[in-house]
Amino acid sequence: MVSDFTIHIITITYLTILNLRSELNKPTNYIISSNELSYLDIVDITDNYESISISNDLALQVSKCRSYLEQKLSSADRSFYGINTGFGSLCNVRIPNEELGLLQERLVMSHACGTGEVISSRLSKIIFLLKIINLSHGYSGVRLELLEHMIKIYNLDILPVIYEFGSLGASGDLAPLAHLALLLIGKGECEYHGKRYQTKDLFIDLEVNGIELSAKEGLALLNGTQFSLAFAINACDQGVKLLYTAQRTAALSCMAYQCKTEPFLHHIHRIRNQKAQIYCAQEIRSLLEGYESSLNIVQDPYSFRCVPQVHGATKAALDHAIEIINNEINATTDNPNIFPDEDLILTGGNFHAQPLALILDYMSIALAEIGSISERRIYKLINGDRGLPDFLAHDPGLHSGFMIAQYTAASIVSKNKELCHPSSVDSIPSSKGQEDHVSMAANAGTKSYKLVENLWSILGIEILVSAQAVDFREIDNEIPIMDLHRNFRQYISHMLEDRILHQDIRDSIAFLRRP
Repeated sequence: MVSDFTIHIITITYLTILNLRSELNKPTNYIISSNELSYLDIVDITDNYESISISNDLALQVSKCRSYLEQKLSSADRSFYGINTGFGSLCNVRIPNEELGLLQERLVMSHACGTGEVISSRLSKIIFLLKIINLSHGYSGVRLELLEHMIKIYNLDILPVIYEFGSLGASGDLAPLAHLALLLIGKGECEYHGKRYQTKDLFIDLEVNGIELSAKEGLALLNGTQFSLAFAINACDQGVKLLYTAQRTAALSCMAYQCKTEPFLHHIHRIRNQKAQIYCAQEIRSLLEGYESSLNIVQDPYSFRCVPQVHGATKAALDHAIEIINNEINATTDNPNIFPDEDLILTGGNFHAQPLALILDYMSIALAEIGSISERRIYKLINGDRGLPDFLAHDPGLHSGFMIAQYTAASIVSKNKELCHPSSVDSIPSSKGQEDHVSMAANAGTKSYKLVENLWSILGIEILVSAQAVDFREIDNEIPIMDLHRNFRQYISHMLEDRILHQDIRDSIAFLRRP
């Protein structure tokens, strides 16, 4: 199980890694082995390592599994799903051995049906890495030659062009992964050094050959949850950073609004015994150490007083998501699965992405609440309460101050509510009813990507507003959270009169997202 302080520890570890990377050259090669990987490992490998390879023991396992499969195909008059049969509802159509390679190539081309926006190159690289890791476990029956071919193309930084729509999150992320598979056989489009190419043309220029697929290999490439998993990793990675940031913007806002510190005392949180809430309250206390409100108030609005309860619930959701995501990174999720030692080739459903669909929806809902409560603090800070001027303007009326910045935050919060509609409760049967319950994890993933990007905008607006409000107060600079204020003011100046806030918001987001 994930420890109580996972998010804090992994955030600090990740930020430390990033700082070290900025001072040192990129590490050369990461060896994928039988050691388990976490989502942070995936982020680190794709962002920081120049190349990857697989360990000798994994290479032997892959070769052993392939030899077993080839022996079965040559000596047995049996039908194995997708290996010597058709796919989906065509699973009972037997394919002659001499046409098995052609079967796999046609599978890839027919399934490359992606539409919509092209996903980011970073996500494409994560998907590529995850598929390599998945096949390296040695339960998929692919040739070592195919895996080495994938690693070669990955190390050349040639990335597949993958589209956001086409996966139902069951039978694998079929259409998105088909576009990855197209790259391997030298077809379709790819990205290289930020530019789009026809793969066949780039391969000619770089003297790279596409590979001819053999039995089971097209299916192994297409079956799997790597598209959905990449989006889950992104949501988790960004979610941890967003929570880290939201704790700090909330602390600055509490001080700007002259809130009481009583709601953060450990006595209150101890008797509820929600561990993530306890942690969030403790961190807010440490950020506000030495601060006391100068106002004679009885209590504060929920958006300030209940930060530990709301942020703590989000932290607990992320803790749960981390466990599921890390399990999936180290799982084999294609079909059929091959077990040479047990003399078994088994057809199952490990490609069904329901675990990811649920936690993607869960993370989206949990993270959206960070934005929702942040917008309420923005509203309170510009409302002319507690000695602050209306809209934090020096001359309200002549100047509108941050009036419309709150509108923008409210607009984004409303949009995020739409993006929180759960995908995992939806299912549309496909393949003539053979695939009659699907997870829709891919849709949950693409929605989560938009949602977390939106959250950075909301928190960017909050720190703009809270920093402006703090400027109207006389506050001891020794209070820990004032470090954030001082650093922020090096990037964005106090607003004495109205100016174009669009650029301020962009700069504010960039400030929060910097390593």
